[in-house]
Amino acid sequence: VAISCSTKEQKGINNQQQRFSAEKYRPQFHFSPEAHWMNDPNGMVYYEGEYHLFYQYYPNATVWGPMHWGHAVSSDLVTWDHLPIALYPDSLGYIFSGSTVVDTANSSGLKIGDEDPLVALFTYSNPEWEKAGRNDYQYQGMAYSNDKGRTWEKYGVVISNPGQKDFRDPKVIWHEGSQKWIMTIVAGQHAEFYSSPDLKNWKKESEFGYEVGDHSGVWECPDLFPIKVKGSDETKWVLLVSVQPGNPPVQYFIGAFDGTTFTPDNTQSVPKYLDYGWDNYAGVTWANTPVGDDEKLFIGWMSNWRYAEKIPDYGFRRGVMTLPRKVSMVKRGNQYKLISSPVEQLEKLRKENQTVSEMNCDGEVKLDRLVENREGSFEMEIDINNKSSRNFGFKLSNALGEQFVFTCDVENKRIYIDRSKSGVTSFHDEFINQNSMEYLNFGNMKLRVFYDRTSVEVFINGDEVFTNLVFPNEVYKEFEVFSKGGSIELQRCEVWSLNPIWEP
Repeated sequence: VAISCSTKEQKGINNQQQRFSAEKYRPQFHFSPEAHWMNDPNGMVYYEGEYHLFYQYYPNATVWGPMHWGHAVSSDLVTWDHLPIALYPDSLGYIFSGSTVVDTANSSGLKIGDEDPLVALFTYSNPEWEKAGRNDYQYQGMAYSNDKGRTWEKYGVVISNPGQKDFRDPKVIWHEGSQKWIMTIVAGQHAEFYSSPDLKNWKKESEFGYEVGDHSGVWECPDLFPIKVKGSDETKWVLLVSVQPGNPPVQYFIGAFDGTTFTPDNTQSVPKYLDYGWDNYAGVTWANTPVGDDEKLFIGWMSNWRYAEKIPDYGFRRGVMTLPRKVSMVKRGNQYKLISSPVEQLEKLRKENQTVSEMNCDGEVKLDRLVENREGSFEMEIDINNKSSRNFGFKLSNALGEQFVFTCDVENKRIYIDRSKSGVTSFHDEFINQNSMEYLNFGNMKLRVFYDRTSVEVFINGDEVFTNLVFPNEVYKEFEVFSKGGSIELQRCEVWSLNPIWEP
């Protein structure tokens, strides 16, 4: 929202706020486009006080179509200003996913004026070549901006397709060790690494992933970055890759990168996942952020390609991003892992809160009063001490009997998400399948839950997270904590209403 505006402009802002609040499935504190289709986050970069979020966008319908780059900016990762479309399709093809960097040294020679150039690398996808059955219909293009990302000039193709299908989604970083730009691309079910001194001329360095990781689908949206291990001087390299279709979708590898080759740790024998829910896809990190070497800022598309175009359309089917998250690396024994948590800036949205504490539960405890007046959008923190329970958790529900259930199965050492009765589910058979993960320590559980009309994100002990869409016919206004086969102590449960992110 603008700092100052005319009466006419203010009326338009107020009308938009009323419309967004009235749309049945419009999220209230997650980023969504003003209208039409959105999928992968793209080109995320921080520059001169602004977080840029570009995204795959089709401005003519609420289903996927010829891809553009939509554009929004934020000073805090929470409230967003929508800007005009940044990149349009042209004769070379649709504008698929990619990344943006700040070329502070002007290595590209594209600087005009006083601002550092923002350089976007993206995939052109040629629909005519694809229809003709060619494998080389995707290739890497470039564009640049000299006015803080407000207008863009196309440069052209910088990497031609060597004959590989699904050759796309360039993610570019500056590698200090080799003093070169490094581009990570995915091709089918493996990753490839290219280097460049100037962002224009690229040399292939190596490949990775043929015999490791999750190969249940095509690899997409890679992200390669170094990160310090929390509480140490050790640095590890991380490679994120989304699997389409994948459940869970975002896998990651931990290892080393020398400017040429990514070498995974020998300790990684099975895939690791950033999020065990089904609806965090294509997530990548921001470039050039003002955070420490031991943190990265991340956001994903909150959907799944199995059913993204079939979800209910009740005035809102345009795509939603996950909450922005802070990603860190920790070492537990001999194992390294990525953990994620919501960015602290979200706390400024908090308003009315209620708390209950020190309650024993052996069965079901109804706590509807905590959520019934929050219009289907709230944040909740739940602290549980498991005394003797074999099965415990919480349930969000409504008067229609629709429910979202989070269960800690102590006996089987697993956490389950059940949305089989969450509301509208008939649009895809697999939507009702449980999400689950192995979990070993159920003694003390600290949960942070964000419910926003069509989504539930559960952060567990600062270690794990489940992100899931739900489509209840009425918002959830009932809440209970349950325990079976023993008791738990609900040490604390605090709930906040949250302001919509488009309010002034």
